[in-house]
Amino acid sequence: MDRAEGMEAPRIDFPAMEGAPVIARWLGLAPRFDVMATLEKGPICYTTLLGKRIYFVNDAEYVKRILLDNVANYPKSVTYRNNLRPFLGDGLLIAEGEFWKRQRRLAQPAFHLRRLKVLAGAMADCATRMSATWEHGRVIDVMAAMNAVTMDIVARTLFGADLSGDIRAVYDAMTVLGEETGRIRPTAFFELPGFVTRPRGRAFAEAVATLDAIVNNMVSERRADMEKGGAPRDDLLHMLLEARDEDTGQGMTDRQLRDELVTLFLAGHETTAIALTWTFHLLAQHPRVEGLVRAEVDEVLGERAAPSFDDLERLPYARMVAEEAMRLYPPAYVFSRRAAGEDRLGPYRMPAGAHIVISPYALHRRPDYWPEPGGFWPERFAPGARTDRPKMAYLPFGGGPRICIGNSFAMMEHAIVLASVAPRWRLESIPGREVKTEPRITLRPRGGLPMRLLRRQGPA
Repeated sequence: MDRAEGMEAPRIDFPAMEGAPVIARWLGLAPRFDVMATLEKGPICYTTLLGKRIYFVNDAEYVKRILLDNVANYPKSVTYRNNLRPFLGDGLLIAEGEFWKRQRRLAQPAFHLRRLKVLAGAMADCATRMSATWEHGRVIDVMAAMNAVTMDIVARTLFGADLSGDIRAVYDAMTVLGEETGRIRPTAFFELPGFVTRPRGRAFAEAVATLDAIVNNMVSERRADMEKGGAPRDDLLHMLLEARDEDTGQGMTDRQLRDELVTLFLAGHETTAIALTWTFHLLAQHPRVEGLVRAEVDEVLGERAAPSFDDLERLPYARMVAEEAMRLYPPAYVFSRRAAGEDRLGPYRMPAGAHIVISPYALHRRPDYWPEPGGFWPERFAPGARTDRPKMAYLPFGGGPRICIGNSFAMMEHAIVLASVAPRWRLESIPGREVKTEPRITLRPRGGLPMRLLRRQGPA
């Protein structure tokens, strides 16, 4: 049997895709399909949209072939360019091929272990300053608070900038961009002229302009400092400004620099903010787990306000909580690839040109991978816990060569913020308020997450 031959995957129809009027689907107004529904259809299935086949792959071994074993055959899908390129440009998330490899090499040193050790103190400072402004009994939007603190952390640690005055503007801009790009129109699956697929409207343009102005201001201030002979800084912005191509000796163009900074700035704070938001929601629902987190942090920190880098290895349960929260609510809950040529996934044929959707959210809830998949059990990730689970059954940061460049940065940031808050504050759910997911670019809680701040009295 030829490698590309095999069984045809089963076809399914989603009412949200096939049942809605064409004009509604074209405008992005049709109801969303539930990615969890694909689990009931087996390891692989497909539907059609305006004649285009869209495959849903829900098997860890098949995902491994796509993201690792035969990765060259599965570049990122056109959806990224159609939906995200209008504001992210050609940064690491969108770029492909040799250009992506070059940009990744330039940015990678900023996330090495040596750098992370240096950054821990700044992360802790941002977290303690945030919690110092909280008031007992006040209701806050945890999503907005986590966005603010992670934005502060990324700006200070990667770009050496203070964006405290711009936090609201960036949050509002991201809300607009999330609304626009989160509506995946049918046109997003096709190679069409940019004017057809690019999100339009004054609000979108103003949001992009807001981000560009903030990033360009960071660059111009740093360049001015460098021209005056200022001391070199050990951060990502300085590395990218100084980077030179090995072959040509040329640095990044202003556009390339802008694209990388916007991508890393937005990706570096948005996903961690969402992971922290869901973590506090889950802890409020599970007092046993919350008590264990607080006891661990109290034992390690004592009277100190926040952990140091060396403390993190002594906070294993805090890490387990983060991993389990991202299993249930992975911020990057879905991503896509394109089959450049024919291939086989197990016994199933994957035709050339197919659009492939992979959902960490769905994989993370398969009962054969995760017993009691809907439960919140951080002990799943304890040292010595089950290890026979397929590697690609857990993908909070993606997998293969394109795994998130900042995954270690994000995990350290999560642990430091959680350990800075847990000893002094309990975040209480608002009685009667139902918390629902809102699948846009990332998996946010719909309408934010209001919670009440309760100051803790003494050690746990």
